Amino acid sequence: MTGDWIDMAADPAHVKRERAKARELRATDWWRAKLQQGVCHYCGKRVGAANLTMDHVIPVARGGRSTRGNCVPCCKECNNSKKYLTPAEQILGTLFGDAQ
Repeated sequence: MTGDWIDMAADPAHVKRERAKARELRATDWWRAKLQQGVCHYCGKRVGAANLTMDHVIPVARGGRSTRGNCVPCCKECNNSKKYLTPAEQILGTLFGDAQ
């Protein structure tokens, strides 16, 4: 299982701070423009703005930050399957059949 090899040591203060920054980022013109494209960053499907969520490429729980370079629009299906994985862990999980 994926959880067997992933170290989850989230700093609660970091998570709280970055979640607040994410709320601020969602209110920007930059984020609204991303949503208006209506395309999931991961699967490339056109799902419409209402069906996109903000995803942190490097999850906040893993030390990621709420910055433009780390936040992407993501469909709910991709966000649910990604969970707390980093891009490298997603690739490894796919390669070794351990992607859930």
